[in-house]
Amino acid sequence: MKILIIGSGGREHALAFAAAKSPKVEKIYCAPGNAGISEIAECVAIGAMEFDRLAAFAEENQVDLTIVGMDDPLVGGIVDVFEERGLRVFGPRKNAAILEGSKAFSKDLMQKYGIPTASYKVAHSAEEAYRFLKDVSYPVVLKADGLALGKGVLICATPEEASDGVREIMEDRKFGEAGNQMVIEEFLTGREISVLAFADGRTILPMASAMDHKRAGDGDTGLNTGGMGNFSPSPFYTDEIDRYCKEHIYQATVDAMASEGRPFKGVIFFGLILTEDGPKVLEYNARFGDPEAQVVLPRMKTDLIDVCEAAIDGRLDEITLEFSDDACLCVVLASDGYPVQYEKGFPISGLDTFAGRDDEFVFHAGTKKGENGEILTNGGRVLAVTALAPTLKEARAKAYEAAERVTFANRYMRHDIGHVIDEI
Repeated sequence: MKILIIGSGGREHALAFAAAKSPKVEKIYCAPGNAGISEIAECVAIGAMEFDRLAAFAEENQVDLTIVGMDDPLVGGIVDVFEERGLRVFGPRKNAAILEGSKAFSKDLMQKYGIPTASYKVAHSAEEAYRFLKDVSYPVVLKADGLALGKGVLICATPEEASDGVREIMEDRKFGEAGNQMVIEEFLTGREISVLAFADGRTILPMASAMDHKRAGDGDTGLNTGGMGNFSPSPFYTDEIDRYCKEHIYQATVDAMASEGRPFKGVIFFGLILTEDGPKVLEYNARFGDPEAQVVLPRMKTDLIDVCEAAIDGRLDEITLEFSDDACLCVVLASDGYPVQYEKGFPISGLDTFAGRDDEFVFHAGTKKGENGEILTNGGRVLAVTALAPTLKEARAKAYEAAERVTFANRYMRHDIGHVIDEI
């Protein structure tokens, strides 16, 4: 089979890594890809939002299956374009990707179908938002309605911070059109857990649990980012919680989308929080998480291509997902100043130390090849250094030891990824 992966980050590198393990796969393309992906796939200089060019490439190169990694093309309707041209593609159609594309839609869906989540209001203007804020308890959560690279969420401790947040999202338009509407949400406390799940429109198959570290600084301080590290499985995701979520959240979400005439085929990311009142949904994404994919996919024993094809064909009930007993942890090496302002273009050294390893990996997020073939930094999140080991503590120690072997100018990382496992 020929596979095309759409995207350029660490998630897409992890997808290419997983696809390459399938005996069915003979050739992988990635558009546009990055320096790390180019080692296992042929990178194609087509942007992720160039739907017609991507579809034409898939036709001309007789691609058997396209896997869309990124949120923007999914929300923009790339799956619809491919399907209209008779191409096999894994991911939700535009009318289902709205699950991530609009937080107001997803909150309304959960309220309508009784899926547990925080109480909320949707503001359609700054004036309406200021009015809603007069009747909330603090802290309060403000969320830009649309896509904002995982950064459009503000936790405000005071009325002054909340007013600044409204101004930032709805008046200054820091997140562009994502701020046309805003969700004002009750602040929930508890452990946060990520669960990715394959869906075929009616059947849903959850993958192994994971825990993300969104804040830029140690001790969960600083700005929200796209993710500074992750580990799988979460020791707080018990069998009891799994049973509850399968009935009241996972299957309920797939059924709700089907009832709305928006059957969801692809991957649903469930951002959960374990409150005193039970698990609740913080957010949905309509694709693999990043860096969740970097810790979940290395543990997946089931052939990724088999699962994607079954989801497209509505046959997920024939699939049994299996995961390694090993734990997996990744540490993101970022450019200092991320997620606000940072420099790039610096040579990276130490990547050769991972050659031939089957328990340590480096998934490239923001890299490119220089004129002399050297690998350079090319983004805020640069690399996800990932390790497998029998226990989470061993995986953490191994990942941090591996991270120290990789160097580049202005390198930055958190030093406490997985800190919560010390509480067990």
